[in-house]
Amino acid sequence: MAELNLKQITDKLNAEYTGESRKLVFWYDDKAEFGEDIDTLELANAKVHHLEKDNQFYTKCLLERKDKTTNYLIYAPFPRPHVRDNHLEDTLLYSKQFFADRASLLAVDLGIDSKYKPVIQKYIKFFRAKDRTQRFYDLELENFTRESIEVALMSVLCKTRTAFFDEVVRVVLTDDGLEENKFLAEFEKYDLLSAFWRLCEEQFGYADVKPTLEKLVVTMFVTYTERYVHGELPQAWKSFVSYKSGNIIAFLDNLMNNVLYRGKYDKLSAYVANGLNADSAFENYSPEDLIACDTFEIIDKFIISWVNERLLNEDIGAKLNDLSIPAVCQERCKKHFGESFKVQYLLLENAYYVILAAKYHGRESLKETVNQYLASDCMIDSQYRNFYYNYDQLNENLSFEKLRELVENIYSNEYLSKMIYNWNASMEAGNMLSVLPLQRNFYNKFIRSSKDRVVVIISDAMRYEVGRALYMKLQNDEKCTAKLDAMMGVLPSYTRLGMGALLPHKTLELTDDNKVMVDGMPCDSLKQRETILNTYESNSRCIQFDDVKTMKKAALREIFTGMDIVYIYHNQIDARGDKLNTENEIFIACQEAIEEIFALVKRLAVSANTYHFIVTADHGFIYKRDKLQESDKIINAADKDAYVNRRFVVSGNALQGAGIVSIPMGKILDNSDHKVVSVPVSSNVFKVAGGGQNFVHGGSSPQELILPVIDVKIEKGHMDTRPAQIMLVSMVQKITNLISSLDFIQSEPISDVVKETSYKVFFISENNEKISNECIYVADKKDVDPAKRIFRLKFNFKNKPYDKAKRYYLVAYDEKNDFEILRHDIVMDIAFADDFGFGIRRGG
Repeated sequence: MAELNLKQITDKLNAEYTGESRKLVFWYDDKAEFGEDIDTLELANAKVHHLEKDNQFYTKCLLERKDKTTNYLIYAPFPRPHVRDNHLEDTLLYSKQFFADRASLLAVDLGIDSKYKPVIQKYIKFFRAKDRTQRFYDLELENFTRESIEVALMSVLCKTRTAFFDEVVRVVLTDDGLEENKFLAEFEKYDLLSAFWRLCEEQFGYADVKPTLEKLVVTMFVTYTERYVHGELPQAWKSFVSYKSGNIIAFLDNLMNNVLYRGKYDKLSAYVANGLNADSAFENYSPEDLIACDTFEIIDKFIISWVNERLLNEDIGAKLNDLSIPAVCQERCKKHFGESFKVQYLLLENAYYVILAAKYHGRESLKETVNQYLASDCMIDSQYRNFYYNYDQLNENLSFEKLRELVENIYSNEYLSKMIYNWNASMEAGNMLSVLPLQRNFYNKFIRSSKDRVVVIISDAMRYEVGRALYMKLQNDEKCTAKLDAMMGVLPSYTRLGMGALLPHKTLELTDDNKVMVDGMPCDSLKQRETILNTYESNSRCIQFDDVKTMKKAALREIFTGMDIVYIYHNQIDARGDKLNTENEIFIACQEAIEEIFALVKRLAVSANTYHFIVTADHGFIYKRDKLQESDKIINAADKDAYVNRRFVVSGNALQGAGIVSIPMGKILDNSDHKVVSVPVSSNVFKVAGGGQNFVHGGSSPQELILPVIDVKIEKGHMDTRPAQIMLVSMVQKITNLISSLDFIQSEPISDVVKETSYKVFFISENNEKISNECIYVADKKDVDPAKRIFRLKFNFKNKPYDKAKRYYLVAYDEKNDFEILRHDIVMDIAFADDFGFGIRRGG
């Protein structure tokens, strides 16, 4: 520690004052290095007298007249005067002179080889402040060279926690402006500026007569770009390319991929792009030349524009370096700016698959149509839904408006119209009640024989493709086992009839006054549905999702304890779609429904000891973004007593006219009902007053009638958790000391979902030889503030020769399963590694 310098001085001085004779010791401190410390010296047998340039005569009188017995240390904060000007010269003849320069003391205390003492002396101004000196000690350097000393001094001024030049450069470039940089001002103040620029040349190959941070940053970004762009750089950029490209690429990779610094990388990238006029520079490059490069976000804009143009031309076979359009989108999403442009790339990928449907061909039989829908056609609905979901996320989507029009046209006219027409044509010829299990048999088929408690989640208007997306999400959860089935909904496909069909029943009917009755009982309200359910299963109840989601654990357990069947009614999609002002938010509602139901299933498994779920829907829906033209609406010719909806008409007689198909209600509900339901054979609607047109249901189409049935089982006794992860924070490319410390961060705080775990962290060679000690870290921090989750590990390296041309790695393994979770390339650049010079160390 810094205080050891003063202890050394004290011990030496006290040794001078031993014995019985009086001692006078003069200490001329040429640079006043110890002016602040002199009065803190604990001298055992002497007093300190401060000699000033104008009190020499008084000092002479004190020492030779007033007090001739006391031992004195005469401290002068200036050089010893010339003999002619020194009134104490004769006193000095019978006294002793003490010499103590801070550089010598620091060198001895730190164990620095004497050949590097001039380096300490050169920067002695730095060590005049106790706090700076202490921070230098706190870096705990073990191997001292000119470079390691200079890097440590800069690290103190930059307030980095470890002494690595990459960390110094990172702070300089990201924690202040590139002009009038406060860190460079500090370097200059303590004579370190030339050392900084010299190390920039050695590390990054940047050399300039008048070096600036602006040109250093440009050198880095141009060099990085040159590595990944195919073809020649613009002529004006070539002079910035560095011969130390490997170090620059490693530095920028670390900066852009580090969770703490990636935002600062973006600012530097934008600064350089603006200064180099990258927009114009890349205009003449082909997308093939840019596909691998992610230095600037303008590159993503060019690639997005190219993909957009290809799609507008319906050039679905276009490729970039053997990458199809979906592969291009996926590849760019993995690049640095992929997160910033993720929505655009997803939108383009969705559009690609919808445009493929321009060549849509339906099937002739109803069974083939159903099978094709379940196998592939439903994905066209999903891609269309996801296209608009992403389109609506954009603040500025004008550049995709033409693409939106193309997607809308193909989906509505090439796919939806054809497939719904084929569906209804084949339905007339076939038997729609035989190709899939029927919704009105739902309870008997899926619930009745269950041996454990089952929770039925009914999501209003969750059509098959949305249910499939939920199924995929559940399947991806290792604690879930999910099975997806499909069933045929009732016609007309609307809420009251669908909800009634899902209840246990012997009879299901739609009365002449358009009320739905289950076993002769009404089923509109939650209480009415629970009454019907109780007649078949006494230990059962019905509850709204909105009530469950706010319940605490104790209340949840009270609701579910003793129950064999619980129906939960979820209404996110239909509630949003049925309102004119939120109709176009329907696909946002679909995504929210998926997330809400997934979360509910996981929560009930943990908080309500419930592990078996069936997720289904009362009906599906059709959605098209563009409004229908009046000419596309079917004139309603039903009698005044008919039950009229946009997608169906229930009346005593079948509606006549082109574009309409009719089915007896008695056939649908398996009763003696003589009414008839008439529906459009296309995606069109009946002409009725009021309401929206984009979101509709009630008619006959796969989107409205084919419903998901997801059977979910959760592994008992387990909660969906993940171990806390750790990441390297220190910007380090090479190790220069046999003992080095690195900073890491625990990426998330410990919570119900993120569980503590332990890691073993160490260094290995490219041949998997362990070359350092093994540090064990327990990731158990609960702090929300990321800064409080940063921790430091110290590594001691084997005392052996290392080859700078070979690769070494920092690795981390989860102790519980021995999985590798971190691997970071390192260059071992230790000046020498033998016993010489390491025999005597501070604290040894």
